[in-house]
Amino acid sequence: MSIFKGVATALITPMNANGVDYENFARVIDWQCEQGINALVIAGTTGEGSTLDDAEHKAVVKFAVERIAGRCVVIAATGSNDTNYAIQLTKYCCDAGADAMLVVTPYYNKATQNGLIKMYSTIADNSTKPIILYNVPSRTGVNIEPETYAELAKHPMIGGIKEANGNISKIVHTAQLVGDGLEIYSGNDDQIVPILSMGGLGVISVLSNVAPKITMEICEKFFAGDVKGAAALQCRMLPLINALFSEVNPIPVKAAMSAMGWCENYVRLPLTPMENAHWLKLEAIMKEQGLL
Repeated sequence: MSIFKGVATALITPMNANGVDYENFARVIDWQCEQGINALVIAGTTGEGSTLDDAEHKAVVKFAVERIAGRCVVIAATGSNDTNYAIQLTKYCCDAGADAMLVVTPYYNKATQNGLIKMYSTIADNSTKPIILYNVPSRTGVNIEPETYAELAKHPMIGGIKEANGNISKIVHTAQLVGDGLEIYSGNDDQIVPILSMGGLGVISVLSNVAPKITMEICEKFFAGDVKGAAALQCRMLPLINALFSEVNPIPVKAAMSAMGWCENYVRLPLTPMENAHWLKLEAIMKEQGLL
């Protein structure tokens, strides 16, 4: 059984100067569920998990699980460059009721491929829910190689990949090696259709924060056999996708969600609010797409 099929929103965490804004967090969760989203990722990169302290991280996941109340799949981000902490957080989120864990590669201290195998296997040994491996070398400085995926696919608790390495050739190689052993999800909104074409099951998306229906439609058209229609939608959304990554994520998507009335335009240092020149371009594209 798939962890999910379709679209998982890498959800923002609304914040203000006083902390997590749970009132708006509840509103955003409810809207995503009402739109029919397949899954929500809580406290990941887009959710600013790296600047949530331990108590906040756990509270945000617990709140989300309770608010979602089974309306979609809940994926808790539990990765860390401290493996012991990743294990602790994974155990907590399993007990809190999350359906799966998203575990990023270790950043800054990095790891060899053997180190990645040992780290992920150790975390998975301590998890009662499926693990999705998160590969994003542009942010972490380490890449999971296709042969490493093939080895990790042998672990019964490792079920999927969020692949954001941007290298389609590597993704094809991974698909060839792992077969049905790991579910592959696009980690880049501009590669949804290419990864679906290699047997991928969906996307873990930033775009779907602001445009959940359209993001889901890309996947739905593909799964229904309308590859041309899915590709056309992928291309139509490309200017918005590029604008949402004109500064480091989640700066632009926080600005976009704020303009739509979902949250305050607040990000925690070292992130800062979007520069005006970039915002004006994003705003214009959002208006063209009928989002503002």
